[in-house]
Amino acid sequence: MDRILFITSTRIGDAVLSSGLLAHLAAEYPGARITVACGPLAAPLFRAAPGVERIIVMAKKRFSLHWLDLWRQVAGTRWDLVVDLRASATAMLVRAKARRVKRTKGDAVRHKVAEAAEVLGLEPPADPVVWLDAAAQAEAAALMPEGRALAIAPAAAAPFKEWPRDRFAALAAALTGPGGALEGGHVVIFGGPGDEAAAREAAAGLDPERVTDLTGKLGILESAACLARASVFVGNDSGLMHLAAAVGTPTLGLFGPTDERLYGPWGPKARAIRAGGPAHERDRAKLRFATESLMGDLQLDPVLDAARTLIEEHGR
Repeated sequence: MDRILFITSTRIGDAVLSSGLLAHLAAEYPGARITVACGPLAAPLFRAAPGVERIIVMAKKRFSLHWLDLWRQVAGTRWDLVVDLRASATAMLVRAKARRVKRTKGDAVRHKVAEAAEVLGLEPPADPVVWLDAAAQAEAAALMPEGRALAIAPAAAAPFKEWPRDRFAALAAALTGPGGALEGGHVVIFGGPGDEAAAREAAAGLDPERVTDLTGKLGILESAACLARASVFVGNDSGLMHLAAAVGTPTLGLFGPTDERLYGPWGPKARAIRAGGPAHERDRAKLRFATESLMGDLQLDPVLDAARTLIEEHGR
């Protein structure tokens, strides 16, 4: 096996959840030259991945012309294996000895990690991986406070997935304040550009000397390296949540309108807690224009109890 084309997600979370397949391919075929095709947000995840010699960034274009751009860049190569997690036509329109393409299986409910593993027939599924390079780890060492740290991510890609920000502040105060499971610890806030207001509200009332706000200041790998140094992570259904779980940090994901059976944080130190009744992925399209949080049913006390239990079992 010499040349492998790996087509994965544009979204950070989905790219993390499928990363175990790439790790499996690199281990199964040492020496293979791997090309990864993904969106611009996910691209940095693969800069230190083993076996990856090229990353093709697919910036979305009108009329799906980004797929034509990808085909132009890969059509001249004869691939030994094409793994397509986007179920695109590209996998069928390039020369390849073997193809493995993700297929949709109706309304079957299975986690996205398990769904991705089916493409290569892996059982058990390959755990997500984040490859941290020396630069990311050095930046984390410089930015993360010493001692125990609670990492929180109060924002999400869609407002309807966001737990009320004042509850993040109350949670942080309870966990790091007197008698808390992380008494005396720091609170480190994570988020992307544009999440600054969420970070400020989540820090309201906390001792500013014990708050480190990294919102909008880090790339993906740098965020992952910082999360790897945290004692525990609590956050909404988001790419940051999946990064935290993938680097082995005890992770509590907060769910409500999205389905934790599909998108819950993955791993032995990961837990999910939800608001309200069951959700189903088919309902997501109805929510995409929602402009307010739909997480109000998730009260502080059950999240606090779940975080305490997670810290007792796996905290560091």
